[in-house]
Amino acid sequence: MAYFKDGKALKGQSKFFLEHNGAQWRFSSQDNLDDFKADPSKYAPQFGGYCAWAVSQGYTAKGDPNAWKIVGGKLYLNYNREVQANWLKNVSVNIEKGNANWPTVLAK
Repeated sequence: MAYFKDGKALKGQSKFFLEHNGAQWRFSSQDNLDDFKADPSKYAPQFGGYCAWAVSQGYTAKGDPNAWKIVGGKLYLNYNREVQANWLKNVSVNIEKGNANWPTVLAK
Protein backbone atom coordinates (compact mmCIF):
# COMPACT_ATOMS: atom_id res chain seq x y z
CA MET A 1 0.00 0.00 0.00
CA ALA A 2 2.78 2.41 0.82
CA TYR A 3 4.08 2.11 -2.75
CA PHE A 4 0.81 3.55 -4.01
CA LYS A 5 0.15 6.05 -1.23
CA ASP A 6 3.63 7.15 -0.12
CA GLY A 7 5.75 6.35 -3.16
CA LYS A 8 8.09 4.13 -1.16
CA ALA A 9 8.35 0.87 0.74
CA LEU A 10 7.47 1.11 4.42
CA LYS A 11 7.94 -1.60 7.01
CA GLY A 12 4.65 -3.02 8.18
CA GLN A 13 3.72 -3.29 11.83
CA SER A 14 2.68 -6.58 13.40
CA LYS A 15 -0.53 -5.03 14.74
CA PHE A 16 -1.75 -4.27 11.20
CA PHE A 17 -1.80 -7.66 9.48
CA LEU A 18 -3.94 -9.73 7.16
CA GLU A 19 -3.75 -13.33 5.97
CA HIS A 20 -4.00 -13.33 2.17
CA ASN A 21 -3.15 -16.10 -0.31
CA GLY A 22 -1.39 -18.15 2.36
CA ALA A 23 0.87 -15.35 3.56
CA GLN A 24 0.77 -12.78 6.32
CA TRP A 25 0.78 -9.23 5.02
CA ARG A 26 1.80 -6.38 7.31
CA PHE A 27 0.91 -2.74 6.83
CA SER A 28 2.18 0.55 8.20
CA SER A 29 -1.30 1.77 9.19
CA GLN A 30 -4.87 0.64 9.72
CA ASP A 31 -5.92 2.74 6.71
CA ASN A 32 -3.47 0.88 4.48
CA LEU A 33 -4.69 -2.46 5.80
CA ASP A 34 -8.33 -1.48 5.19
CA ASP A 35 -7.61 -0.31 1.63
CA PHE A 36 -5.72 -3.49 0.78
CA LYS A 37 -8.41 -5.66 2.31
CA ALA A 38 -11.05 -3.93 0.19
CA ASP A 39 -9.22 -4.76 -3.08
CA PRO A 40 -6.11 -6.96 -2.73
CA SER A 41 -5.79 -7.55 -6.47
CA LYS A 42 -5.39 -3.81 -7.02
CA TYR A 43 -2.47 -3.49 -4.60
CA ALA A 44 -0.71 -6.86 -4.38
CA PRO A 45 2.50 -7.14 -6.39
CA GLN A 46 2.24 -8.89 -9.70
CA PHE A 47 3.67 -12.39 -10.13
CA GLY A 48 3.18 -13.17 -6.45
CA GLY A 49 5.91 -10.70 -5.50
CA TYR A 50 8.57 -12.62 -7.42
CA CYS A 51 11.05 -10.70 -9.55
CA ALA A 52 9.26 -9.45 -12.67
CA TRP A 53 12.42 -9.82 -14.77
CA ALA A 54 12.90 -13.43 -13.71
CA VAL A 55 9.27 -14.31 -14.46
CA SER A 56 9.61 -12.68 -17.89
CA GLN A 57 12.60 -14.96 -18.51
CA GLY A 58 10.77 -18.11 -17.38
CA TYR A 59 11.97 -18.64 -13.82
CA THR A 60 11.40 -17.19 -10.36
CA ALA A 61 13.62 -15.18 -8.05
CA LYS A 62 12.80 -13.23 -4.93
CA GLY A 63 11.56 -9.68 -5.23
CA ASP A 64 13.29 -6.86 -3.37
CA PRO A 65 10.82 -4.42 -1.78
CA ASN A 66 13.23 -1.59 -2.60
CA ALA A 67 13.40 -2.43 -6.34
CA TRP A 68 9.86 -1.67 -7.42
CA LYS A 69 7.87 0.14 -10.08
CA ILE A 70 4.18 0.82 -10.62
CA VAL A 71 3.27 0.39 -14.29
CA GLY A 72 -0.28 0.73 -15.51
CA GLY A 73 -1.52 0.85 -11.93
CA LYS A 74 0.14 -2.47 -11.06
CA LEU A 75 3.07 -3.06 -8.73
CA TYR A 76 6.12 -4.99 -9.93
CA LEU A 77 9.14 -6.03 -7.86
CA ASN A 78 12.59 -6.97 -9.12
CA TYR A 79 15.49 -8.90 -7.62
CA ASN A 80 17.55 -5.74 -7.15
CA ARG A 81 17.97 -2.33 -8.79
CA GLU A 82 20.49 -3.59 -11.34
CA VAL A 83 18.07 -6.27 -12.54
CA GLN A 84 15.31 -3.67 -12.49
CA ALA A 85 17.31 -1.41 -14.81
CA ASN A 86 17.42 -4.25 -17.36
CA TRP A 87 13.70 -4.95 -16.92
CA LEU A 88 12.86 -1.28 -17.46
CA LYS A 89 14.70 -1.16 -20.80
CA ASN A 90 11.70 -2.86 -22.41
CA VAL A 91 9.12 -2.91 -19.66
CA SER A 92 6.03 -3.46 -21.83
CA VAL A 93 7.53 -6.52 -23.55
CA ASN A 94 8.82 -7.86 -20.24
CA ILE A 95 5.38 -7.49 -18.64
CA GLU A 96 3.82 -9.26 -21.62
CA LYS A 97 6.34 -12.12 -21.33
CA GLY A 98 5.80 -12.30 -17.58
CA ASN A 99 2.05 -12.49 -18.03
CA ALA A 100 2.52 -15.30 -20.56
CA ASN A 101 4.75 -17.24 -18.13
CA TRP A 102 2.62 -16.67 -15.03
CA PRO A 103 1.67 -18.83 -13.11
CA THR A 104 3.06 -21.84 -14.99
CA VAL A 105 6.59 -20.65 -14.14
CA LEU A 106 5.88 -21.76 -10.54
CA ALA A 107 5.89 -25.41 -11.62
CA LYS A 108 9.48 -25.24 -12.91
